Amino acid sequence: MTTLNNPHDSAYYHVKFSERVGFGLGDLAINITWASLGMYIVYFYTDVVGIGAAIIGTLMLLGRIFDGIIDVAMGTLVDKTQTRSGKARPWLIWASIPFGLLTVLLFTVPDVAYNGKVIYIFISYMLLMVAFPAIAIPYGTLNSLITQDQHERETLNIFRMFLAQIGVLLVTNATQPLVGLFGGKQSGWIWTYVLLCSITVILFFVVFAKTKERVRPAANSDKAEKVALSVSFKALSKNKYWWLATSFFVIYSVGYALNQSGTIYYAKYIIGNENLVGMLTLAYLIPVMIGFLFLSAMFKKYGKRNSMIAGLVVSILGLLFTLINPSSTFIVTLSQIIKGIGQIPLLGGVWALFPDTIEYGEWKTHIRNEGLLYSGGSFGQKFGVGIGTALTGWILAWGGYIGEKSVQSSSALFSINAIFIYLPIALFVVQIILMAFYNLDKIYPTVTKELQARKAAV
Repeated sequence: MTTLNNPHDSAYYHVKFSERVGFGLGDLAINITWASLGMYIVYFYTDVVGIGAAIIGTLMLLGRIFDGIIDVAMGTLVDKTQTRSGKARPWLIWASIPFGLLTVLLFTVPDVAYNGKVIYIFISYMLLMVAFPAIAIPYGTLNSLITQDQHERETLNIFRMFLAQIGVLLVTNATQPLVGLFGGKQSGWIWTYVLLCSITVILFFVVFAKTKERVRPAANSDKAEKVALSVSFKALSKNKYWWLATSFFVIYSVGYALNQSGTIYYAKYIIGNENLVGMLTLAYLIPVMIGFLFLSAMFKKYGKRNSMIAGLVVSILGLLFTLINPSSTFIVTLSQIIKGIGQIPLLGGVWALFPDTIEYGEWKTHIRNEGLLYSGGSFGQKFGVGIGTALTGWILAWGGYIGEKSVQSSSALFSINAIFIYLPIALFVVQIILMAFYNLDKIYPTVTKELQARKAAV
């Protein structure tokens, strides 16, 4: 790792508050689209456009798998990018406008025959899955390029995830009122996302302006650029903590997708009021956002792994609390609060795992490839969300759910409960098992100390 002559360009630079906020705004921007895909897109296609749930579930899975493949290619491309502005930041400018435009196009399904609508949905979704990695991979990689200090990275990640929840709250609480304000029906959705995605583009320009890349490979950068892709993949195969983090992210993302996509169905058909989506999301995210204020100290004292395992246990208790009375607004709201408390270290820590695995990989293999490692993690997330979203559609179809009906069958109601309660509990148990094997927190000081010694020897 080399540093520039200016001490403020040090790889271990103390990141200023303004840069932390500037970096975090990127996840607010991404979550305008991400939360929309998780919370509303299946509902929009089934209940507004009138497409079968099983078809939508399958299309979502195919799209996410394609997205994940593009992630790996995009990660390699970021590793090879060299500009005066850095390797990750320029992509925020290049990709932001296509990303926003293609999000709007998801909701502009034309009034054509049923098969024509399905084809349009498939093509528009696949196009967005190309634009998504072009913005998300460089943004995620930027965390590991701003600073190499573990605590600073964790703090950056907390800012990122805090502002990400602002994006989620914006989408869940503003979308339906804006749809109504713009006249309702499909046209209301289109104009709503024209407005929201304009905000997205502006925010990415702010991220570019407020952040700076400081970290360089320990080895000569020209040499690092010439590392063959096959060598990078071989190095990746030896990074056991990356595999654990990625596997965790897959399972975590399945549950996250089930929770997001299932909330509106649960509110509408189990509680009986679809307008409760915003309130249930607030009950879930406000504890998260308050908890983020104390999360840095928690990670410093107990470590990410231990904090995340504790959070998983609390999340399970929150879901079990729902079973006291699944149709009670009061009980479900309290359940969301408990679950939100449990999610504090999970939402704040899951992305912070990958920068640590990047350092571990360089320490173990002498090869540093931020883009590839981060894109692999992103692939795990996209694949998990794809599975979770597909499961939502498939389970609804299995239960006999029909979007045009105001009253659903008992089997359809059971499928909604399975999506929102039962499957997430099982997935939390699997996550606890995976985290039990993640011991990188213990050896990370040794890793960074030896990397600094190599840097000094160059």
